[in-house]
Amino acid sequence: MKRLTLAVTALFLGMSLSAQLRFGNSPTNESSDLEKNLQKLVMASVMINNFYVDSVDSKKLTEDAINGILSKLDPHSAYTNAKDTKKFTEPLEGSFEGIGVQFNMLEDTLLVIQPVPKGPSERVGILAGDRIVSVADTAIAGVKMSKEEIMHRLRGPKGTIAHLGVVRRGIKDTLRFDVKRDRIPVNSVDAAYMVTPNIGLIRFNNFAQTTHKEVVDAIKKLKDQGMKDLIIDIQQNSGGFLQAAADIASEFLQKGDLIVYTKGRSVPSQEFRSTGGGCFQEGRVAVLIDEYSASAAEILSGAIQDQDRGIVVGRRSFGKGLVQRPFDMPDGSMIRLTTARYYTPSGRSIQKPYEKGKGLDYAKDVINRYNKGELTNADSIHFPDSLRYQTLRKGRTVYGGGGIMPDYFVPLDTTRYAKCYRELSAKSLIINANLRYMDKNRKKLAKAYPDFQKFKDEYQVPQEVIDNIFAEGEKQDIKPKDDEERQKTAENIRFIIKGLVARDLWDMSEYFAIIYADDDVVKKAVELLSKE
Repeated sequence: MKRLTLAVTALFLGMSLSAQLRFGNSPTNESSDLEKNLQKLVMASVMINNFYVDSVDSKKLTEDAINGILSKLDPHSAYTNAKDTKKFTEPLEGSFEGIGVQFNMLEDTLLVIQPVPKGPSERVGILAGDRIVSVADTAIAGVKMSKEEIMHRLRGPKGTIAHLGVVRRGIKDTLRFDVKRDRIPVNSVDAAYMVTPNIGLIRFNNFAQTTHKEVVDAIKKLKDQGMKDLIIDIQQNSGGFLQAAADIASEFLQKGDLIVYTKGRSVPSQEFRSTGGGCFQEGRVAVLIDEYSASAAEILSGAIQDQDRGIVVGRRSFGKGLVQRPFDMPDGSMIRLTTARYYTPSGRSIQKPYEKGKGLDYAKDVINRYNKGELTNADSIHFPDSLRYQTLRKGRTVYGGGGIMPDYFVPLDTTRYAKCYRELSAKSLIINANLRYMDKNRKKLAKAYPDFQKFKDEYQVPQEVIDNIFAEGEKQDIKPKDDEERQKTAENIRFIIKGLVARDLWDMSEYFAIIYADDDVVKKAVELLSKE
């Protein structure tokens, strides 16, 4: 009887699953094979659950089986459980529900860097520099609670109340705030500022539902400040929604211009074309990319390059040109399955080569590029003639083979940061020193530097801050090997601390205005756009 139940269950479930997943276009023999394979999977699962010698976690076994199957496909087809799916989709949705503060952990205490403007925390009077020490009478400071657990306690459904205990410098007693949680925007645009009187820069970190509007708003703001030419910084931008990339590209291209197209085995090919009438049709454009610019970032840079709308500066992009379709599961989990490939307007496949089932080799690609010298020397980059393509308006030569190869190569500067500096940074000694410094001096600094330009021109990091960082480093056996390395490490520290102070007094635009003043890729783009 048990064997009969097993067989009937497997047959029913297998046929049910195949009926749900079949799209109607497959030949009969493929459908038959699919049914047989599904039945086999279901039978194996039922056998293990009913007859295996020890008890098993059927949910984990199912997830392991799904991951095992997907691991034999391409590197980007993936499964995420319900919890991870929420983490993955939240940044792309453009908002989450919580109390609205930017924070960092100083030792084991949550220190507010900035409350979100007009957000729930700012509305009740929480200030930059406040320490949140309890949530709903549960201590979150001094108890070695993980950052993830703290975030879980601060976030919650819109309209619910977070009862916070707050310690503020200069006030003896713990302050109590009742913060009504709300939708908190997750901004894609990190920075938007004028690099020169005529050249603006916009940096954004992904392509989310709100990114297009954010970019348009930033362009309009910079045009009001006199911007004639634009730098689009999508270095380390890992991508996001295809439609966001198409919408942003339309702001620069003429109506009808091809942006990207897709081709797959079982899904119709698609073309994405510019809708025209964009907000930046005239000025010159430079797009900054690097080896971590991927997916939608490559679609945007490839469209700008192939349509001869602007120049691309930096290093060859990641090469992620596979289209993933999300399939939602009943329990909130998700399979993101590759269904097609992206191609730039000139016909280049964005996807770099890979071998199915060899995800580890694929993950090491950037390291392999570095070891071969591709990130540091243009002469180490070689393309066969078969990968040669032409841009659509000027007929310039561009190359396929995976990723977007920039028009102007800028090597990775491996000597910019001293070894001692990298070790101090990795141990969080520099960021923690900045947090302590700002905690003590925020009001004094805000009074001394009422505007950013005065800060940029005059502010100097106190030597005491640098000496304290070196002293903390020595306690952990981190010290420069000689005076030359000490001097270079000190220069690195001054540079990053000044940027962090600017961030804490204003925002990320001011941070990048400091940090990018000595960035080789940005300087090259400015040089190229400044030429008549």
